[in-house]
Amino acid sequence: MFEGLSDKLGITLKKVRGYGKLSEKNIEDALREVRLSLLEADVNFKVVREFINSVKERALGQEVAKSLSPGQQFVKIVNDELITVLGEKSSELNLSVAPPFIVMLVGLQGSGKTTTASKLARFLKEKHNKTPLLVPADVYRPAAIEQLKVLGESIDVNVFNTAPGSNPVDICNEALGQAENEGADVVIIDTAGRLHIDTELMDELSQIKSSVNPNEILLVADAMTGQDAVNVSDNFNQQLDLDGIVLTKMDGDARGGAALSIKSVTGKPIKFFGTGEKTDALEVFHPDRIASRILGMGDVMSLIEKAEAVFEDEQAERMAKKILKKQFSLEDYKESILAMNKLGSIENIVDMVPGMKKVSQNPKAMETAQKELKKNLAIIDSMTIRERKNHAILNGSRRKRIAKGSGTGVQDVNRMIKNYVKMRKMMGNMGKMGKLAQRMMKF
Repeated sequence: MFEGLSDKLGITLKKVRGYGKLSEKNIEDALREVRLSLLEADVNFKVVREFINSVKERALGQEVAKSLSPGQQFVKIVNDELITVLGEKSSELNLSVAPPFIVMLVGLQGSGKTTTASKLARFLKEKHNKTPLLVPADVYRPAAIEQLKVLGESIDVNVFNTAPGSNPVDICNEALGQAENEGADVVIIDTAGRLHIDTELMDELSQIKSSVNPNEILLVADAMTGQDAVNVSDNFNQQLDLDGIVLTKMDGDARGGAALSIKSVTGKPIKFFGTGEKTDALEVFHPDRIASRILGMGDVMSLIEKAEAVFEDEQAERMAKKILKKQFSLEDYKESILAMNKLGSIENIVDMVPGMKKVSQNPKAMETAQKELKKNLAIIDSMTIRERKNHAILNGSRRKRIAKGSGTGVQDVNRMIKNYVKMRKMMGNMGKMGKLAQRMMKF
């Protein structure tokens, strides 16, 4: 996500951090490089101009002159202004209205509306305990109707039985009746798209809007199309008065231009962004966290939220007790690897850890790490329950048997056990420190 922009800004800001004193000239030099980086990332030129002017005004003011670390203060200003451009604060759906809450998804063909509809349904079901009803209103593409039915089944969400060729407005009204009968408190309408904006499409969407009066109209835009996504957003907003935007394919080769331009150009917030094809790959758009990722400072809060969603309270507490008592077994190690896999790809996880941006950009290292985890799982699966609970009994003959059963070598088994023992010892020490801190807090 934002790899090119992040790399270039990182190089520029690293130089600035090293300055003991900031002059008008080195500020100008740094801002010239920042400007080029933003333009190369396909950020709207007006947005770039306003951004640079804002940073320059603050950097040349007393704010930096009085700072003990001018370089660091300059980086903070860039971060603050990035947050402002991205939207300042997150803007989620207002679900407090009387049900059913109606979401109308619009966008061009191929932007990812149908997949986004299922992602949003899953998000609202799991995070907000809602009962969604998915409505396929793209009657011109029977494949889209079938796709939504399959996706709905995969996440255990009801899908309105749309008949190809039906009137889209009638479909939406009938779906609202079904939602009321079934007790669905959220209705998500997947509307038709075109390869480009035309009068016929806008007329149809306007009719649906007038008929069902949606609580939110969200534009689904492909982040990889850069300024095209911004122009499409502006056009849709003028016709339909959008409530927000969902950016898709943010995990792809998105240069960042769309994310950094849309809010300023349309005045509408980015509410969600997609990070993959799976139905759980939808995240709330937090401007401060995205700015932090762009500047290579990680996104610890998002990582914690992902971990909390994967680890149940009882599971986390049980693991913590085992670590403190030095009872963290290979079985527990396996459980933690499986849980980590649920967090997403290693690249995405490492990308959220401060200072680990460069590691995530090393495809070979990431591939090796992923293979190593799979190998470790295969090795543990080839052990008996007794061996998993007590690694100390793993003698030479047992290790040979495990290597053969897992399709690995004895060296692989030895390395995995050695790393596990190291990790267990380190976790035990961390646990002791945590316990000591708790005791000290009592005094």
